[in-house]
Amino acid sequence: MTLCVPRTGAPDTVPVAAGVAAHLLASVGDAATATIAWDIGWQGPLSLPLTDEQAVQAACGIMHVHGRAAGRPAPLAVDYASTVAGVLAAQGVCAALLARAGGADVTRVRTSVGQAALLALAQYLAAATADGADPEVSPSRVDAGEELVPAACPFVSIDGVRFELEALDAERWLDFWRLLGVDRADTGRGWRSFQQRFATATCALPRALPATARRTPFTTIRSAADRAGAAVLPVRHDPLPPTVTPPWTLTPFPEPGGTTIDRDRTAAAPLEGLRVVESARRVQGPLAGHVLRLLGADVVRIEPPGGDPMRGVPPMAGTTSARFSALNAGKAVAEIDFTTDAGRRAVRDLVAEADVFLHNWAPGKAARLGLDADDLGAVRPGLVYAWASGWGDALGPEPPVGTDYLVQAHSGLAAAVRPADEPPAPSLMTLTDVLGGLVCAQGVLAALVSRLRTGRGSRVDSSLYSAAALVPRGPGRSPATGRMVRTRDGYIALGPRARERPERLTRAFGLGASASAETIASRARTRPTAHWLPRLAAAGVAATPVCTDLADLARDPRFAPALTVGAYAAPLAPWEFS
Repeated sequence: MTLCVPRTGAPDTVPVAAGVAAHLLASVGDAATATIAWDIGWQGPLSLPLTDEQAVQAACGIMHVHGRAAGRPAPLAVDYASTVAGVLAAQGVCAALLARAGGADVTRVRTSVGQAALLALAQYLAAATADGADPEVSPSRVDAGEELVPAACPFVSIDGVRFELEALDAERWLDFWRLLGVDRADTGRGWRSFQQRFATATCALPRALPATARRTPFTTIRSAADRAGAAVLPVRHDPLPPTVTPPWTLTPFPEPGGTTIDRDRTAAAPLEGLRVVESARRVQGPLAGHVLRLLGADVVRIEPPGGDPMRGVPPMAGTTSARFSALNAGKAVAEIDFTTDAGRRAVRDLVAEADVFLHNWAPGKAARLGLDADDLGAVRPGLVYAWASGWGDALGPEPPVGTDYLVQAHSGLAAAVRPADEPPAPSLMTLTDVLGGLVCAQGVLAALVSRLRTGRGSRVDSSLYSAAALVPRGPGRSPATGRMVRTRDGYIALGPRARERPERLTRAFGLGASASAETIASRARTRPTAHWLPRLAAAGVAATPVCTDLADLARDPRFAPALTVGAYAAPLAPWEFS
């Protein structure tokens, strides 16, 4: 069997994305016998002049979603979209190798950072464009005469510990704040916003909650969380050291199983004929299954009797939640009750005809159900069994609940995504949920490629925590000042020359070379974005209008080659195979 090396070569290849792809592919096998080339561009099929990470974040909506909590667009201070594009490139290469093993003539894979950004925003894009979509959520409002204050990471203890809180149900939330002495009415007013922050990327809370935290020692806060069944973790101020290992582990099963089902992979979809059984909720696990389905696999989704409760969460697209559909449309559904012997037999029957089983259950659940890797590997020789967890084994056998914002806080990603002149705080955009799902899918593809070579299935372990370490972080962060200006009707993200050649920027705004940043900002607000764009171009300053409403992307013909628009807008498969 042959494997690829990064024969990028294209003039618009993205260095960060290429580095991520090469890192992931190096762990798959021998790169000396390359036969698949891959290219990663900035805009791909989008009809936009995208030339850097900032431009992609601006045009494709990442700045908008990341900045919702603060009420204005804001760039992520890491190359997040480029990292996602690197994972997509590695996925495409592995899928191409699987297709070639079935006789398909595939020699090249292409993807782009723009397509990666749209995929990362899939659930937000669906919610913004569904027929039942509400107007954009305001980061603050007045409720019963009291202002709810916007906050990305609102909690700081009296001893200066910035911390992230997680409570998975209302009872734990209410108990935590009761133990700290907060009035139940205040706590209740904050629950809905806190609960929905994963979907809305906003979190507006009564002032009493962060005020209580500010006068309480962190040891008391942690004790209250432990007693209430909630979880708190300090926000790291320093990023974790870079890792040289892949963000998953593959543990081969001892007995060979070979490839499982005969299939024809001469079709355009490289995974056509592969079957995946998925039992997962929220974002991480469903996104992994979604990616495998986009590559052509048949995905059967296991849901509890009556269906996944997330199907009914507004906004609705027809009879189903738009956010839910964004990650689960096109999957077959089997409703199974795991708590019964009959239900567990039904799972085994499904797996007996599958290539992949993936889940994101809580630690220990698979073993308690008798549905762990060894159990199902015995049912289906050659099976790829994938567990997408929160922490893996990084925090021991009894880790805190593994959710996006806790992982951002502990991994140092919360510090890395903020400019150097801002305190660390997790982004309320689900950064690690998305990257964790993509990493899980790549681990599955790597295991399927390994199966071609060895005839053995594998257990694949990945986590949100391991995925967070994949985002490149430089030795220091720079302030984001000078990279974005507010106009009369929106925002413009500026290219690097605005900082390198400030006289070009002042000339574009009709000012003298010594004009201050405050003077430039004041002048920019006097005219609309469309007035300034040609002047910036004439001065040699790259400038990108910042998306401030995701629904605009579905109406923009420049995005049409990368989106499908029906009951909601959804990104098309972000790979081109040739």
